[in-house]
Amino acid sequence: MIKIAPSILSADFINLGRDIDSIAAADEIHFDVMDGLFVPNLSFGLPVLKAVRGYTDMVIDVHLMIERPIRYVENFCRAGADLVAVHVEADTPEAISQAIDIIRARGKKAGVAIKPGTPASALEPFIDRLGEVICMTVEPGFGGQSLRMDVLKKVAEVRKMVESRGLNCDISVDGGVNRATAPLCVEAGANVLVNGTGIFSAENRERNIEELRGSLQPYFDVR
Repeated sequence: MIKIAPSILSADFINLGRDIDSIAAADEIHFDVMDGLFVPNLSFGLPVLKAVRGYTDMVIDVHLMIERPIRYVENFCRAGADLVAVHVEADTPEAISQAIDIIRARGKKAGVAIKPGTPASALEPFIDRLGEVICMTVEPGFGGQSLRMDVLKKVAEVRKMVESRGLNCDISVDGGVNRATAPLCVEAGANVLVNGTGIFSAENRERNIEELRGSLQPYFDVR
């Protein structure tokens, strides 16, 4: 199944409830957490997640762009995340593995995200325990960037890795997704499309979501 996941990093936080209502046609909410250390920007954290969880029953996919995520994964699970993804680059392989175990022990799906320059092989120690792999198609930290086309080859590698093991693991692309690039991402093997600026910059978000789906119509019966 192809899923569309608007990133509320691009929402209007004075009117966050209204903006969540405006993306009800999407499949899930992408919730970007930045600490100003792992990436050169700050976003939001647990209080906002608790508020969003209390407002909507949509699936919330939390993407932790933070150093040493093992410190916080349990709290994000408790605050209402359905899936918590950590960056493989954010700590040692041992600590990332422990973070995944904590997420799964809380009954949530675990994800691992990788930057554009990180090879797919970095997923090998964790792939069998994951519900999602996030392939960053831009450098994490800022919205509105253009998709790096060279990352699509890695998306295909991750898809092959998942299918060769018979895993039920989503493959997400995050950054620069729009009506022109979305079909290329799906063709490469992605089935979750994160889109922030492209959706929230439009007055009619529902129409934006449906137009994005329309660009993918040939693929909806495939994944």
